[in-house]
Amino acid sequence: MADRDQQLTWRGTAAQWDRRLFDAVARRHWPAAERALPALGRAANHGVLWGGIAVALTALGTPRTRKAALRGAASLALASATVNTVGKWTVRRPRPLLEGVPPVRQPAVPPWTTSFPSGHSASAFAFTAGLALESPAWGAVVAPLAASVAFSRVYTGVHYPSDVAAGALLGVAAGFAVRGLARGVQQARAVPGDERPAAGVPALPDGAGLTVVVNTGAGTVGAQVLDVLRERLPRAEVVECGGDALEAELAAAADRAAVLGVCGGDGTVNAAATAALRAGVPLAVFPGGTLNHFALDLGLVGPEDTCRAVAEGQAVRVAVGRFTPAAGAAADSGPGAGSGPSGPAGGTGGGRGEGGYFLNTFSFGVYPELLRHRLRWAPRIGGGPAALAAAWRVLRAERPVRLTLAGRPRSAWLLFAGNGTYHGSGPTPRRRDGLGEGLLDLRLVHGGGRPGPRLLAAALAGPLTRSPAHVAVRVRRLHVSDIPPGTPFAYDGEYAQAPPALVLDTLPDALPVYRPR
Repeated sequence: MADRDQQLTWRGTAAQWDRRLFDAVARRHWPAAERALPALGRAANHGVLWGGIAVALTALGTPRTRKAALRGAASLALASATVNTVGKWTVRRPRPLLEGVPPVRQPAVPPWTTSFPSGHSASAFAFTAGLALESPAWGAVVAPLAASVAFSRVYTGVHYPSDVAAGALLGVAAGFAVRGLARGVQQARAVPGDERPAAGVPALPDGAGLTVVVNTGAGTVGAQVLDVLRERLPRAEVVECGGDALEAELAAAADRAAVLGVCGGDGTVNAAATAALRAGVPLAVFPGGTLNHFALDLGLVGPEDTCRAVAEGQAVRVAVGRFTPAAGAAADSGPGAGSGPSGPAGGTGGGRGEGGYFLNTFSFGVYPELLRHRLRWAPRIGGGPAALAAAWRVLRAERPVRLTLAGRPRSAWLLFAGNGTYHGSGPTPRRRDGLGEGLLDLRLVHGGGRPGPRLLAAALAGPLTRSPAHVAVRVRRLHVSDIPPGTPFAYDGEYAQAPPALVLDTLPDALPVYRPR
């Protein structure tokens, strides 16, 4: 009985302090806030304010900013659902009495739901937490706005301070929960394949002999990788650079290091793989991009995985796709065809006249044109609008590309070549089970009609290897000739102009890459 009385006394004291804080805010008069804070609270009704910010960041931001906006929106949705289904119907606390709150602040239509916790506060802090956990800079920009929305709920008399505090804590928890779910999805996807172990790669327990080139465009992810490196491999050399200097720095690092490390997206990893192949050194990949296709298909989720593999000397051999300028004569191609030249092609992976490599995908047709227009327009109008404008331009005005494939003339909206077999319907592959297969996964969407309906029909064909819209086969080598002048191609997210003819093939087990067992 004494414990119960003590608990009731504590609750009564907490409620008294809650009411005192509420009354103190109600009596406070800030002329500039009399209309601004109520208007801000109304703007946040039903998450409209945060949805507008998410749309703006998605349309105008970088890929990482778009990812952060999506995390923020998902966190808001989780917090809102929790508040409205569990919080308010469990506690059922009445709204505060509006005594002492000036009428100019009070809502025109009083809320009909219960008071605890504050849904506005939960939504504001959930969106901000989800955003900040992916992009701390944007989180810092939005945080004062979230705090103002939360405070406005007390200032307008619709919530007690404890309602707002509980909502804020719930919102932050929702942000961390969404991040945990996203990491779980990544870990579920990042399942190591059956690549052949790489014997003889050096183990570097303290990182001595490892040179890691960090693309400065990796932003906050690059900073996180550096923190892990300094802790796990303190003697590793770290070089930060970006832009036009990146390829030269990678080549120089590969020449002087026992192991070349790289932190960046798939395009940066492609350039590092090219440098490692030419120098004959193993590659250590620290995922630092938005999608990280190669790292996830290899089974790497974060820098801790790579650090452990480098320290213990655990690596596998992966196949590498290659494109090489060739004479115009056709060559046989098919599942039984030879793998072509056994050594790496000369070049830097830039897709210029000397050829290059691809770790993920190579393509002609619609996608390279999309990439070309987006890269040209993004500096002027932003990444999101540039992608939409590029899609509109290509789907309305583009013509199919005419090529000769293995001696046969073809008209194609899209020619896709994957380094290894991808899973996914029609021309829209998504992931690979392994990187040691040594085959090209070819998808061809036939020309004719408009690209949109053709691509959609190919996608709806599902796992069929052939349909009226597309064909899918696996080969070791493909000769592509009669390429029209100025035709673009894309490889691992990079863009270049094609030569008159080229050969696509794979180099099985060509590149040792660190991965823990």
